[in-house]
Amino acid sequence: MRTMAAWVSTGALALGVIIGGVTVHVATAQPVAVETCGSATLQLRTTLYFGGARPKGSVSELEWQLFLRDEVTPRFPNGMTVWDAEGQWRGPEGNIGHERTKVLLLVHPDTKSARQEVRTVIDKYRKSFEQESVLWETAHVCAAL
Repeated sequence: MRTMAAWVSTGALALGVIIGGVTVHVATAQPVAVETCGSATLQLRTTLYFGGARPKGSVSELEWQLFLRDEVTPRFPNGMTVWDAEGQWRGPEGNIGHERTKVLLLVHPDTKSARQEVRTVIDKYRKSFEQESVLWETAHVCAAL
């Protein structure tokens, strides 16, 4: 899976694509203050897309479940949502690639430590399963926890 990182803030979008180690910025975000969440709490919704293909086979369901247990749950013990998806991207030669994908949705505080934990999960997955990248998308949300 090729890398695409996105950050969404109310009404603004920044999108960068990394191809062959070069980041191409599609748009530049201008942070917009969230006016109010009422009785809810301002949080970040982080969605991560984990490709399942690797050079020698694919990530098994057991490997994925162990990764969730050992790497994600200790960092985000308040909960998560996971679903299966099919990913598609255009490779450097213009070919369209497809692979089985796991999507992980987290809602967490907008803190430096939480963002670092997300980076750690991504790094662990990439190293454990020989991945070039993990798509990371984040948006401010109001959450009633």
